[in-house]
Amino acid sequence: MEATVKWSLVTAIAPVAWGTNYLVTHEQLPAGYPLYGAVLRALPAGLILLAACRKLPKGRWWWKSLVLGVLNTSVFFTLIYVAAQALPTSLASMIMATSPVALMLLAWLINAERPASAALVGAVVGIGGACLMLLTSAARVDLLGVMASVAAMTLSSVGYILARRWAGEVDVLASTAWQLTWGGVLLVPAAVLVEGAPPALGVNAIFGFGYVTVVATAVAFAAWFAGLKHLPAGTVGLIGLLNPVTGVLLGTLVAGDGLTGRQVAGIALVLIGLLLGQPLVNRIHSGRKAVSNRAG
Repeated sequence: MEATVKWSLVTAIAPVAWGTNYLVTHEQLPAGYPLYGAVLRALPAGLILLAACRKLPKGRWWWKSLVLGVLNTSVFFTLIYVAAQALPTSLASMIMATSPVALMLLAWLINAERPASAALVGAVVGIGGACLMLLTSAARVDLLGVMASVAAMTLSSVGYILARRWAGEVDVLASTAWQLTWGGVLLVPAAVLVEGAPPALGVNAIFGFGYVTVVATAVAFAAWFAGLKHLPAGTVGLIGLLNPVTGVLLGTLVAGDGLTGRQVAGIALVLIGLLLGQPLVNRIHSGRKAVSNRAG
């Protein structure tokens, strides 16, 4: 039980850090350079972790780390950019909020990791809460943006499940370092072709990228993949719903506005769904079911 709680708390570092990333990106980083932003986010983070672990891929991990880098960094960041350009943030976030179900189903398909009923209920409740929290009546639907957002969610979920499947072969720090490094390197040609010369960075942008690189990428991704190694995929996906919760709370705090009743209800549902998806709740539910079956 203590280990489960510990790894849940470690995993929560990632979505909370990603939630703060929205504000830092908006306030500190140069606009109009999303691909260079992804490069400056992923590549330095990968190199920092690589310097810390001092391990290069060996054998099959050359191609495995490349596959994970493409799915979890290069393609993901690019598709998120397309979705961000075509959709309101609320709609894109709601589509990404369905990732717990995608993670559960893909874990079942790829890793034969059958989702627990309590986790499925938690996913439905949590996703409903995220939609309630993020839904706006002014949402504009763009088919390209929806397709990009769905593809980003699906492909990154496949990457996360593969990372979980291969987690026992190397340590988390090395795997994360290789993925981010590969992802950043592969994004460089796309950034040059699409955006031309890199942006000039002022003092605020340098500090902003420092935070995004170290906290919202290196630390966050290491925590996320550690969670995938030690927790069920569905549990990790539900913890990921703390991302939009953090974004809403931080935006409210910075803007100085109070939370609406709908947002409070949505946050409450997300937290209830997250609790239902915890392995301890699943074990309690399974135990009661077993007792009931024996009694019958």
